[in-house]
Amino acid sequence: MSCIREELEDLERLTLSPYAALSVRSKGRDRYEEPDDIRPCYERDRDRILHCKSFRRLKHKTQVFIAPEGDHYRTRLTHTLEVSQIARTFGKALRLNEDLIEAIALGHDLGHTPFGHSGERVLNTLCHNGFSHVEQSVRVVEVLEKGGRGLNLTKEVRDGILNHRTSGHPQTLEGQAVRFADKIAYINHDTDDSLRAGLICESEIPKEITDVLGHSVKERLNNLIHDVIYSSNGRNELRMSPTTEKAMQSLRQWMFDHVYIGGEAKKEEVKVNRMIRLLFNYYMENPYSMTGEYVTMLENNLASIATDDPDKERKTLLAHERSVCDYIAGMTDDYCIYKFKEYFVPIGWQKY
Repeated sequence: MSCIREELEDLERLTLSPYAALSVRSKGRDRYEEPDDIRPCYERDRDRILHCKSFRRLKHKTQVFIAPEGDHYRTRLTHTLEVSQIARTFGKALRLNEDLIEAIALGHDLGHTPFGHSGERVLNTLCHNGFSHVEQSVRVVEVLEKGGRGLNLTKEVRDGILNHRTSGHPQTLEGQAVRFADKIAYINHDTDDSLRAGLICESEIPKEITDVLGHSVKERLNNLIHDVIYSSNGRNELRMSPTTEKAMQSLRQWMFDHVYIGGEAKKEEVKVNRMIRLLFNYYMENPYSMTGEYVTMLENNLASIATDDPDKERKTLLAHERSVCDYIAGMTDDYCIYKFKEYFVPIGWQKY
């Protein structure tokens, strides 16, 4: 009986671009596993991410707007799905490996904190080693999922997750596709959400931007995607034309000035800052209040520190901080508020 996986791998060799990442050329996993009989390795990674707990929690995590009143504002999950769709459009047009693209896209924000970048900034100031959602996303798939065993993903998927931000340099074109798709997705859907919320008007967006990118969210999204595809076709890297990239960066800066920093929708950030700081300090003092799997990982980390290590005190502190960051970063917005109320909001006395 023929192996379906091998047939699919042969199909990749016949149909994909010479610059695409073929499944059979993967650098593999940290822990060896027998190949699946049906799915090539990147498809298998995609499925693992899709079914993990961290992915499901994205639906209750802030994208930009904290606790928005309305059903149609983006969450971290809908952002992830839009990134995946845009990146797969690149992949199909450029004949790249769509399974690898989708795995990277679905996993790229697994490490995001509650309340979006607001929560990320707070944790970054609280931890001696800092905090980055990019590095945390890799930590989720390498360590935190499956009770500390991680998902054992291929190196190409983890590289794409680690390098998805603007300053990243993915080793594969599939990773580059997600990197571009992430920027295009958040700039356009954040503009769309801001227009819907009445925070900005289409007419306020500078003419030098709209003349290049378009005069609606739909036009801008379509033009940006087309520009990447036609600028990258037949090349061994993904790129954007200089004129379009300059206009996109201008739109991004305009959004920072009018929405992301100091905008009406960001007024709740002060409360988020205080709430996460209080929770962080509480768990540093009461680590056994975390759920069991995080306590177990903390105990294992502490047990690995030698009793006669001259740097034991500092390593113990960093181990506690790491576990508390892991726990808080994994929270949804609602669960974070729930735990804050549990510890810091008094319950009215009742006589029964």
